[in-house]
Amino acid sequence: MNADFNWWLLIVGLVVGAGLVWLILADGARREADVTASERPSEARWIGDQLRRTGRSVDDDTVADVLDLHAAYLTAVPPDEPAEDGAVADVEHDAGPATSGTSSGSALSDEDGLARGLR
Repeated sequence: MNADFNWWLLIVGLVVGAGLVWLILADGARREADVTASERPSEARWIGDQLRRTGRSVDDDTVADVLDLHAAYLTAVPPDEPAEDGAVADVEHDAGPATSGTSSGSALSDEDGLARGLR
């Protein structure tokens, strides 16, 4: 009976050890994919508030447009070659048509799935 208990103890120890390793190595940081379109207005307000605290004049619509463009950039195909001098390469990304008549003032159209309701 002692050998059976040793095997059971070994299996329980491996499971508990694997669980502890997972907890230690688990990365709980949020990623871009974790932020939903409905959460984006709150994120834009928070970023705008933080920038205004440092003395920068920026409105929530501008921040929301930057966040929308960032999301579109992440879904675009990466450029073939990075710029050699560290500057941003002039590469056209297929981020969708830009329209100026959206209801929220966004530079991106609602077809991109990045519509938001700041107002």
